[in-house]
Amino acid sequence: HFAQGDLPFLYAQISSFISPQEHWGVIRDAQRRALSLRNTAMAVTIDVGNPHNVHPADKQAVGARLNHAARDMDYDEKVAYASPSFRQVTNEPGALRVWFNHAKGLTSRGKLTAFEIAGEDHKFVPAKAKIDGEAVVVSAPEVQWPVYVRYAWDNAATGSLYNAAGLPVGTFTSENTPEF
Repeated sequence: HFAQGDLPFLYAQISSFISPQEHWGVIRDAQRRALSLRNTAMAVTIDVGNPHNVHPADKQAVGARLNHAARDMDYDEKVAYASPSFRQVTNEPGALRVWFNHAKGLTSRGKLTAFEIAGEDHKFVPAKAKIDGEAVVVSAPEVQWPVYVRYAWDNAATGSLYNAAGLPVGTFTSENTPEF
């Protein structure tokens, strides 16, 4: 309608926030899925949020991440702006291997946490995770035949997984239609 072609749409993923009424994991995952739309970019903010305030105090980090996306998408500068994003999950004996886009130099800042797995019953339990190249292998003794994986699902989740550009992995689930 504005005769401008495909306008870019850049947005920030909702950060960690303690809220008994909302299901932030579902909302953050829906935001992630919106990246399938053309000309979109999302700044993951799960690492700069304040669990007691839905608006991250670290506006500089959020602004810098959105700035990098604009510079790459709209100004043809080659700037790393994309956080590692869930691509697919594959089965291994007693474990799942999680593959990511934009995962070059995948690393953890501190203990690798916030992963959960479930079997066909969709009952998620905390998972042990280890980085293997540009993927993460997750398992839990309680789930003999894992089917689903999710990350940073809690309302006030904190993640520790980053790519070489220092950008964090945002909330995701491998389920097609997450329930809350």
